[in-house]
Amino acid sequence: MTEFLHAALAFPAVVLGALLAVVLAYWLLVVLGVLDAAATMVTAVALSLFTALAWFAGVAGTVLLRRDDQTGPVPAIGVLAAALVASFLVTRLLMRPLRYMIPEEVLPSRRDFVGRMCVIRTSRVDLTFGQAEVRAADGSAAVIQVRQQGNQPGEEILKAGSTALIFDYDADGEFFWVMPYDAELDPHRRIN
Repeated sequence: MTEFLHAALAFPAVVLGALLAVVLAYWLLVVLGVLDAAATMVTAVALSLFTALAWFAGVAGTVLLRRDDQTGPVPAIGVLAAALVASFLVTRLLMRPLRYMIPEEVLPSRRDFVGRMCVIRTSRVDLTFGQAEVRAADGSAAVIQVRQQGNQPGEEILKAGSTALIFDYDADGEFFWVMPYDAELDPHRRIN
């Protein structure tokens, strides 16, 4: 046990141990709910695995150097380099199958609103003006800019309180195209 402690507290293992402590603190804060996973899950797992493997390789290399009485900065830097390279290669090998088992975080997009029903919040909607409220899949509400092509004969005029279907997103103008829509047909509506 003494040999392990000496190796863990010697260069290069102590540097890699500090990185491992940061990784462990990060995961503890994620588990406690203090932090959200800042990176995608696959990236967080890969960096954590890389750090843990590099630390282990650094400790093992330091133990081997001490047993062969090879101390000094040059052998220690060699152990650090070998630990990083070995950790990179093993992490890369292990992450290939893990990548398919860990769900990738899907970031929300404005295009997620396309196909959803919205409620008009302005007095009118035309080619240059209009706002509506839409509910995202997670239940949160957003106020969005909407536009409507010229009304067809007999088509409902969209005004405050009307329901509309979002059928396209114009990225250049940063608005959604809408058309009149019966709220009863909305597949996303909440049934009480």
